[in-house]
Amino acid sequence: MELEKFDRQLRLMVLLTQNRLLTIEDISRDLHMSKRSIYRYIEAFRQMGFIVIKEGTRYRIDHSSPFFHTITERIHFTTDEALVINQVLHSVIDHSPQMRHLREKLGMIYDPKVLAAHGVDKRMARNLSLLFRAIQEERVVMLKDYSSPNSDRTDNRLVEPYLFLAENSEVRCYEINSGMNKTFKVGRAGSVEVLDLLWAHKDKHAPFFTDLFHFSGEHRFEVTLLLGRLATSLLLEEFPAAEDQLVLCDDGRHRLTTEVCSFKGVGRFVLGLYDDIEVTGSPEFIQYLKNHIQNLTQKIGM
Repeated sequence: MELEKFDRQLRLMVLLTQNRLLTIEDISRDLHMSKRSIYRYIEAFRQMGFIVIKEGTRYRIDHSSPFFHTITERIHFTTDEALVINQVLHSVIDHSPQMRHLREKLGMIYDPKVLAAHGVDKRMARNLSLLFRAIQEERVVMLKDYSSPNSDRTDNRLVEPYLFLAENSEVRCYEINSGMNKTFKVGRAGSVEVLDLLWAHKDKHAPFFTDLFHFSGEHRFEVTLLLGRLATSLLLEEFPAAEDQLVLCDDGRHRLTTEVCSFKGVGRFVLGLYDDIEVTGSPEFIQYLKNHIQNLTQKIGM
């Protein structure tokens, strides 16, 4: 019983430290916890010395709480130090997975509206700051003079922004007019206006995932591969996060079971090392590879 209580408290603490302002209703829904328990735990956090921020009916725990400083003093950065690190990371021309992960991790730990004001142009900084505020407050925004290369036009987009992507250069939104979830590049908006309207379509904000091979989407498909020594080595060099998903088999090969948002990334990897990889238990992916090989054969005239 005590362990269950401790587990609920830890999950609540993690949720409240994710740079989001949450209502009691949000927390209750996400953690399947009674509102009474949530209020009681939040008050307990306060008594323990945590800095609990309340804005209206929304809550979060401030990262500057003494407890966090105590357990992270050797790795904690002040806001000024974080700004310097942010500037360095964005000044390096490096698009490796490791560098992208560092940039995204910094944005998750420190307030993006503060980081946004440094290292990018003022228009971009203002757009990011307003979008961050809209997500926190769950408000509708107008992306003014948004330039779309697909339609070759510039117009205003009425959206509910709910998730930053690609090192905060893109934002996932529910577009009200089309009734679809779309990804918008922050830099293509002339300006951002936060409207005095709360989200009305939160139930339609589909989760958005990024797979091991850096492809993103709303849907995921399971793929299982048996990798030889060369394929395993190259996989870990290019995609270090794969290590947690690898299992050593009795024959010395490694089994990779992962979920992908697109067959393109994993397909490119498999076709490049086809003689050292076996695809198992993934009929949709196997059919994708067959079609790809057939199209390639036709192109080269075989």
